[in-house]
Amino acid sequence: MSNSRVIDIEKTNIPETTAIKDFLSLIKIGIVNSNLITTFTGLWLALVFTNQHFLESIHIVILTLLGSALIIAGSCSINNFIDRDIDPIMSRTKSRPTVTGKMSGAKVLTIGFSFITLGTVLLFMTSITAGIIGIIGIFSYVVLYSMWSKRLYVSNTIVGSISGAVPPLIGWAAVDPNLDTIAWVLFLMMFIWQPPHFYALAMKRCEEYRAANIPMLPVVKGFEVTKRHIVIWVACLLPLPFFLLPLGITFFIIATLFNIGWLVMGIYGFKMKDDIKWARMMFVYSLNYLTILFVAMVIFTVI
Repeated sequence: MSNSRVIDIEKTNIPETTAIKDFLSLIKIGIVNSNLITTFTGLWLALVFTNQHFLESIHIVILTLLGSALIIAGSCSINNFIDRDIDPIMSRTKSRPTVTGKMSGAKVLTIGFSFITLGTVLLFMTSITAGIIGIIGIFSYVVLYSMWSKRLYVSNTIVGSISGAVPPLIGWAAVDPNLDTIAWVLFLMMFIWQPPHFYALAMKRCEEYRAANIPMLPVVKGFEVTKRHIVIWVACLLPLPFFLLPLGITFFIIATLFNIGWLVMGIYGFKMKDDIKWARMMFVYSLNYLTILFVAMVIFTVI
């Protein structure tokens, strides 16, 4: 078979995309959206607990959300540039524009650094603390995770959890630079949530990570060890609702039930024979857990 024929076959395995889809894939719009939810929750709770009005602070809201979206999108773009050699190996990443060649490396880096610069400026316009936390998030994701730990250490997921946990801190700091205990509890919730979330994903994509030579926990230690780690991390979430009692007893009960439900599902994984099915269940639960609880925080401070 000729080389041109091989290339043609490979191209047919890559879905056709539009310029908009390529751009949204580059900035990882799903990650941007989910992080904006947690950013807004941190911002909203800061407004509530400092007795500030939402409409009177609308300029802070806009600057914070736009700045956060830009630094996240820019960081994700640079991450795609860094991972362009391994992304073709994984089915969920092989259609990214950095793989298909629809965006050059120079263009990707220009978008990434431009977004990060503009986003950082916008965050500093809210407060110095918010801007500094934004820089910490960028550095931890791009340098500590993408460039350093991801390909070297099994603890890469924990290192990467730092950047994923800072959005609610950014939101709170934009309103109140003197970060309240609740702001740090939101940070802890996000930090602890990420390992079980990504370990479940890594179990589903274990062979792809193995082929890409990424030392994810299931690849290095196996499924049984990964399941134990997941259960331990989920158990660490159990005390956190007690620190969120200012949000009301109803939220406390809901958060506790969600934690117990996740823990029970995790323990049930030791009895299930189909590890991939269990990992899929845990992954879906984690997504719903994050969205529902952070939206509930806003709702229960409104009603």
